[in-house]
Amino acid sequence: MACNKHYKHADVIKPTQPEDMSVGKILGLTLLPAIIAGYIGWILPGNIFGSDSTDAFILGALPVAGYYVTILMRSSTEDRRPLAALLSVFAVAIVFWAIFKQNGTALTTWAESYTNREISQSAVAPLKTLGVVQQVKYEKDSVPLTDEQFRVSRDANDKAIKTFDYPLYFKNIPPEKLPAEGETVNLVSTELGQSINPFWVVLLTPVVIAFFAFLKKRNREPSTPWKIFYGLFITALSTLVMVGATYACHNGMEKSSMLWLIGCYGVITIGELCLSPMALSLVSKLAPQRLTALMMGGWFLFHIHRQ
Repeated sequence: MACNKHYKHADVIKPTQPEDMSVGKILGLTLLPAIIAGYIGWILPGNIFGSDSTDAFILGALPVAGYYVTILMRSSTEDRRPLAALLSVFAVAIVFWAIFKQNGTALTTWAESYTNREISQSAVAPLKTLGVVQQVKYEKDSVPLTDEQFRVSRDANDKAIKTFDYPLYFKNIPPEKLPAEGETVNLVSTELGQSINPFWVVLLTPVVIAFFAFLKKRNREPSTPWKIFYGLFITALSTLVMVGATYACHNGMEKSSMLWLIGCYGVITIGELCLSPMALSLVSKLAPQRLTALMMGGWFLFHIHRQ
């Protein structure tokens, strides 16, 4: 009976409030303006945020983000304070995800051009079975023309200019460390860097949980907002790891050790484990019951908005 009672209570639909909008009005305030704004971002001459697709996405997301501000302005006195707190967390989350998702952009570029990815001969066979070995031959061929920072030179039609030179990987290797002419070098594929964060998540999740459990037993566990703050702070520290990598390789003039990337991902992962689950928990705790799903959607909107 107790179980049936529980499900009966869960099935109760929360009553609407005077400030709530109909589904049609919500779609009219979000979907239609988002499509129009996204189209404008796509056709704008030039780029505001780097590419047409990025312009379209960010401009299209603005009406939806504005809708959440409208919810706050129309909310009752009782709901306004928790909604304001949630929107503040959403805004801060943009900064976190902007740093975190560098693993798909800046950190991948660093792994490709500025990291020593050469592997020993004994590791080639097992890594080949996993399909993560890249073989580069030290001989001249047609390659993109780049500057010292590996930026590709383009012509008037935005096509990459080609030159006859050695593969770009060897561009910032000291002459005394270069292989012999025609020798093939085995490298770890750049894409393997995308697996470092999941590896740290699996490894560090039990550690972080155990650490907070240890603090809880001693009544010293930080509150959810403080955990989010620590997550942001630790994530910021990850950028200092890459500052160290930049100094170690003389601003890209030489290749840096793979350990810098592994360490950076490790620090970012600790920040992620402190912030992301805590923010989801905060949404469940603070959002008015009838708006929980909507605010959870808002969290994921601001989550992807960092792109």
